[in-house]
Amino acid sequence: MTLYAELHRHLGGSVVPRILWRYFQRQNPEQAGRFPEYPGFEEFYTRPRNTLDEYLELHTLVESVQTEETLPYFIYRLIRGAHIFENLAYLELRYTPYLRTSERLSQSERIDQMTQIVEIVGKASQVAEYPMVTSQILCMHSRLPYEVNKAIVDLAAQSQEYVCGVDLAGGDAHYAERLDEFIGLYQYARSLGLKTTGHLYETPDGCYPELLPYLMRIGHGIQIPLKHPELLSQLQQQGQCLEVCPTTYLKTGTLQDIRQLKVVFDRCFEAGVDIAIGTDNAGLHNVRLQFEYENLLTQDVINFKQLQACQDAAFRHAFAWPHTQDPTSLLTGLLKTEPKKTLAGKSQ
Repeated sequence: MTLYAELHRHLGGSVVPRILWRYFQRQNPEQAGRFPEYPGFEEFYTRPRNTLDEYLELHTLVESVQTEETLPYFIYRLIRGAHIFENLAYLELRYTPYLRTSERLSQSERIDQMTQIVEIVGKASQVAEYPMVTSQILCMHSRLPYEVNKAIVDLAAQSQEYVCGVDLAGGDAHYAERLDEFIGLYQYARSLGLKTTGHLYETPDGCYPELLPYLMRIGHGIQIPLKHPELLSQLQQQGQCLEVCPTTYLKTGTLQDIRQLKVVFDRCFEAGVDIAIGTDNAGLHNVRLQFEYENLLTQDVINFKQLQACQDAAFRHAFAWPHTQDPTSLLTGLLKTEPKKTLAGKSQ
């Protein structure tokens, strides 16, 4: 059995449609009234959007119900599905903890409550019956004030039992007017020894070379091989990895056809730049990681050798994978048996 690593999955977009709909039916009369039948909800929840900003608005639907009381409910079902249906051995969940705190509190009180949110997510992710290595990436957000984003970085540094890195999310078109601020926050994160990734070069509006030196991995980054291939040698020298999430670009209107990603993979492989394939928002897309693999293969975007290289890269660039080998190699060693010996000492 092959086991996989998922490096780019958002907590807000990870809830599969039927589980979210059932939750609304039982606990949220307002949303239940909007979607009395499941097919209508699934169509609304998973249909493509015209822009990344429009797509990201869907996160608010889930964030509003992912509270300290309900997070264990959603995370248990997420872990169960990832283990049983996706064969995940490693999962990084990313989210903005501030957006799971109570809106009834003041900003300073919400900042304090973030610690509790991280602990709840960390403990809920450790499900004995579905063993896998899990960790959190805390997302700064382009629409949150500096004080909150700095507190998120501080919390990541103080919570390394549960947290493996920091990210910047919220739509890459919104970074420009605060670019110096985000550079400073990444410098601060690196000074604290934190590992870093960031949503960058996802869309043509999100190309900020000034941020690249501070990232160990690049969330999406597809516009680099598509529009700025001159940067690939820099990425290779710095050992950076792209987190490519194929279905996302169709859902956000960034690409019109998944076969447009062939240029991304071809140029990255030619330049020696690693790619890890992710789902991004498995629930919003109603897909699992293996579907992303299969779709890339059947559309001739990559071949099996390249797929294996991407799967290996995911473990190699995982921020919290505790082993030097991928799980398949570890299992092979555990399950390998020596040839039986005969009484004469010869192998049978």
